[in-house]
Amino acid sequence: MKMWAAAVLSAALLELPFPLAGPMPPWRSIFAWFGLVPLLWAILSPATVDHPRPFRRAFLISYLCGVLWYMGNCYWVRDTMLHYGDMPTGAPTLLLIGFSLVLGLYFGLFGLGLMLVRRATGKKNFALVAAPFLWVALDLAAARITSVPWDQLGYSQVDNGFVNQLAPWTGVYGISFLLVAANAFLAYGWLRNTKGPRWVPDRWTWIQAAGVFLIVFCWNGVNLLPHSALHSATAVLIQPNLDVGADNNWSGPGQWESHIAQFQHLAGEQCKTYIAGIPQTGTPTGEVICPTYPTRSDLVVWPESPAPFTQSDPRFQKSLAAIAQSVDAPLVVGNIGEDYNDDGQVTAYYNSALVIDNAGGLIGRYDKIHLVPFGEYIPFAQYLTFAHKLTGRVSSFSRGTDRKVFRLNGHHYGVFICYEAVFADEVRHFAQLGAEVLVNISDDGWYGDTSAPWQHLNIARMRAIENRRWLLRCTNNGVTAVIDPYGHVRQSIPRHQTDALPAQYGFRDDVTFYTSHGDIFAWLCVLLSIVVLAWSLKIEIRQIASRGGTLNQRR
Repeated sequence: MKMWAAAVLSAALLELPFPLAGPMPPWRSIFAWFGLVPLLWAILSPATVDHPRPFRRAFLISYLCGVLWYMGNCYWVRDTMLHYGDMPTGAPTLLLIGFSLVLGLYFGLFGLGLMLVRRATGKKNFALVAAPFLWVALDLAAARITSVPWDQLGYSQVDNGFVNQLAPWTGVYGISFLLVAANAFLAYGWLRNTKGPRWVPDRWTWIQAAGVFLIVFCWNGVNLLPHSALHSATAVLIQPNLDVGADNNWSGPGQWESHIAQFQHLAGEQCKTYIAGIPQTGTPTGEVICPTYPTRSDLVVWPESPAPFTQSDPRFQKSLAAIAQSVDAPLVVGNIGEDYNDDGQVTAYYNSALVIDNAGGLIGRYDKIHLVPFGEYIPFAQYLTFAHKLTGRVSSFSRGTDRKVFRLNGHHYGVFICYEAVFADEVRHFAQLGAEVLVNISDDGWYGDTSAPWQHLNIARMRAIENRRWLLRCTNNGVTAVIDPYGHVRQSIPRHQTDALPAQYGFRDDVTFYTSHGDIFAWLCVLLSIVVLAWSLKIEIRQIASRGGTLNQRR
């Protein structure tokens, strides 16, 4: 029973270093440094190692932890589908459970791998040394296989100005590696066999005390003062606050004109107050004060939203040209893009971002490449015919194919859309292609007041750190913010209100190691994990064969 309780305890502790229903206080990141310890103890304790079926037990203990963690961390999956999925009663809860049962397998495989190394070597310290490599390898699998790298452990340290300096070298994976290594170090002290009374200090006691001091020192990076980051440009990030559950056709008398007039008004708001940090954290306000002479912004951004913006709509084209000309600034606008065949028939729809110059001319279009399964398309739709009935509002978009960088006012911008922010190895390509600033448009209105908008914000912040780029994050209803190259939210506006943020930002063209080489660190962890597991499996098979031969001789 203690083993199962330890798994539950780890699941609970690992929820705490992530947003729960609002922004996460940075001090809570401390739980990531020891939250895995109960699970590691449960997997490698004699009660599990000496169990008649140690592999199954280790897998199930870890699997329980993983399922519970995903159900707690991603509870918003149920809330979103309950309100917007047009699903039968009880189906959203079943969907969350199924989601957690699938992704929890990564935790189960982690426990299975640790037990294999432990049984093959006969030493728990070898298994603990392998733990961070296995964890990162499975994190990469979650990104590449199931495409849900949500809230990987390293994101918990996005506010840690000391630890997150690893990100430009290793991506978020290096931070996860460090955290699991720290947990393994603490777990070893809990698991080790001592000779004599435990209250008598020995050499290991002093080593562990020094290790704990080092962990506390690393965690204290949350208290470092923000780096200075120079800004030289201003963008207006529009937050339209449209109800994602409402009919947004704007087909009634004067509705289109009214919304476009509001769009144009917000696009011209360059001088106003803002929150000098993350909303709902008690951060003081700041103010952009314009000079007495006329000014213009360098960019205006409209987010991904339920607005009825379709690229081929003549009203839409005319409105964008008028707005661009009135504010004398280029636009990035979320909309539905279309492809046509030679007969003028629509062949594909895309979740897109149009880029318009300040004269109203089309510069280009970025089509979202990484779509949300069961949100923007139904995977294996020809087989999962029942899914159309379960998810009545699911869109049917096609995947984009090209990552593009757009030149505006002499600088290069990379634009990515919503969920694409969670894929570090994909976002880095924009900086690799020459983007000097990143623009992320998103509609987090589907998530309501759950943890998801805040988790999504922290994930986007890590993308800024990895690539050392300013990131302009424009959303439908929050969190709209400007993020500096060190992951600090410099400016934002409150959620759930129609508003615009005069975002001050800068340009950088230096290229980090991670931008150039991507997930090479994570792939090295994969390679080492495969070698260690293959070696351990070979030894285990030999040991099983040896035990079988001995048993036959006795018979």
